[in-house]
Amino acid sequence: MTLPKLQIALDHNDLEGALADVFNVGDVVDIIEVGTILCLQEGSKAISCIRSMYPDKIIVADTKCADAGGTVAKNVSDAGADFMTVICCATIPTMQAAQKEVKELQVELYGDWTYEQAQQWRDIGIKQAIYHQSRDALLSGETWGEKDLTKVKKLIDMGFDVSVTGGLNVDTLKLFEGINVYNFIAGRGISAAENPKQAAQEFKDEIKRIWG
Repeated sequence: MTLPKLQIALDHNDLEGALADVFNVGDVVDIIEVGTILCLQEGSKAISCIRSMYPDKIIVADTKCADAGGTVAKNVSDAGADFMTVICCATIPTMQAAQKEVKELQVELYGDWTYEQAQQWRDIGIKQAIYHQSRDALLSGETWGEKDLTKVKKLIDMGFDVSVTGGLNVDTLKLFEGINVYNFIAGRGISAAENPKQAAQEFKDEIKRIWG
């Protein structure tokens, strides 16, 4: 079982705030995500700025792309992104077009999706899936539970590298003990902490304690 990675999600409305936060934690985390809101507000500029700051880190463009996969993927790749997200309802041709332009494509799992669809993604060579508890779901009172863990394990058994995200904190990690999670994605659990760098390090330490 490999050591899961830690990803910071920069879900900011402005580039200045995102850069301030990533400056605090960029050396601690493994992956830096230019979040959907930041992509919409600042575009490729946000990706290229963060790439210039962290040339050796994995950079994710969380576009949640649903269409024009090849064009969107080429744009974010040219700006410096390694991975790009597509929404699970995107068509197979959209995903295939995007695959040609980025190092790896990640499918974000929202709403209604099936394991039959997931097998189609595997059949075209997609290896990464993101299991998501959305911000809106969490605000409505949903929490991580056995139903989520069962789905994560099934996706891993299908051959996916599974990232998990949505309201994660250090205490949440122990729920996944014994599961070969690829990556934990935290946003406000790190950036909204009183000491973001310390918070990121606490995530890393707990990951190492459980999976190390």
